[in-house]
Amino acid sequence: MSTSSKGLQWNSRASLLALMLLFSLVLSACGSEPAATTAPAAGGAAATTGTSASGSGTQIVLTQWYHQYGEEGTQQAAQRYADEYTKVNPNVKINMVWKPGDYGTELNAALLGSDAPDVYEQSALTPDMVKSGQVVALDDIYGDTLSDFNKIGLTANSYQGKIYGVKMINDMGMIYYRKSLLSAAGIQPPTTLEELGAAIDKLSSGQVKGMFMGNDGGVGVLASEILWSAGHDYLKDGKPDFNNADTVAAFTQAQQWLTAHSKGILNGSPTDWWDPTSFTSGLAAMQWTGLWAMPGIQKAIGDDFGVIPWPQIATGKGTPATFRGGWTEFVNGKGKHVEEAKKFVQWLWIQNTADQADWSTSYGFHVPPRNSAATAATKLQAGPAKEAVAMLDKYGIPSNPLWSNAMNTAYNDAVTNILTKGADVKTELGKAEATVNSELAKQ
Repeated sequence: MSTSSKGLQWNSRASLLALMLLFSLVLSACGSEPAATTAPAAGGAAATTGTSASGSGTQIVLTQWYHQYGEEGTQQAAQRYADEYTKVNPNVKINMVWKPGDYGTELNAALLGSDAPDVYEQSALTPDMVKSGQVVALDDIYGDTLSDFNKIGLTANSYQGKIYGVKMINDMGMIYYRKSLLSAAGIQPPTTLEELGAAIDKLSSGQVKGMFMGNDGGVGVLASEILWSAGHDYLKDGKPDFNNADTVAAFTQAQQWLTAHSKGILNGSPTDWWDPTSFTSGLAAMQWTGLWAMPGIQKAIGDDFGVIPWPQIATGKGTPATFRGGWTEFVNGKGKHVEEAKKFVQWLWIQNTADQADWSTSYGFHVPPRNSAATAATKLQAGPAKEAVAMLDKYGIPSNPLWSNAMNTAYNDAVTNILTKGADVKTELGKAEATVNSELAKQ
């Protein structure tokens, strides 16, 4: 599972990817006294120290954090990669830590303390991470492979001319729909917000709801997708792009739309938007979730599904939309073994193309960040997966490294007030814009 839109969606990938998306404190490399290291089970704690005995030499221990991916086999794969590295580098042990729960909150807390991981994944780079030393520039580890990495991903992980992360996977969101249910109702896949609302109402019958967008009622999805489907973004040319006539009209429409179709939108699902169970179990005829969920959906319902991007705001207005998210590996700039951590990241996510291919398509589906790997990913070259990749290339909106945590909070608060409290759209977006301008001035 992965999330990465920059609005509420991530806090759900995100959101999702939310998503946007899971952490408990783990001791990292922080000393020189020999000690044993144990790999944690899901949800368990691991005891680690900076070094441990290793034959005649000293073994460095690097702590690596992952959020809890939902696809079966991912935790075992991450542990296998860690073990492989130690086999070829006996003086370095990787303590792979799998973090269920609220990953974002626990990671942020850990990075502010003395027991932070040496290597960790995060959905997006922010200025805060650079300024606080939570990341270190990685330009030097790319070498001649730099031109093979997707430029959009490189830009999303760059700040003031330096690259601070290595993209692990690219993700996107889309609406999955049951072909049989739409056909029985005489409905074509919706292409506008109004058509989507009509489909939600018509597909709602008995225990089956028309649409599932997350247990927040879809607020997280709408925060990003309404903005993008109106043809705008969080920032454009270094300035706020979410408070203008188009977006005010779009969020006013979304405010009314959410109220009008709320009875057909599933709430209180046993799983959230990034898990396809609500869709595959028949609780909803349509669901917003990610590309990563496609293998599980195919296994559960065969070919009885189609995919579409989030529809444009209205006929002739805006554009279909989705997030261009995913996960990026970062090296903690305050770690005890920064150079060793950089070498590990280089080995796993730049040099080790076999494990990169395995991580992208053997469990859930993700688009590899390297152009050559994406071209070689045969599982993404047919059927709905091929359609999804085409949507990502045409409509995907990447994160902007200038978009800080404070900006995100101000924007999310505004959209929440608009969509759940009926607040005035122009007023709320204006407040958020003032905060964003203030934060940009600090940068």
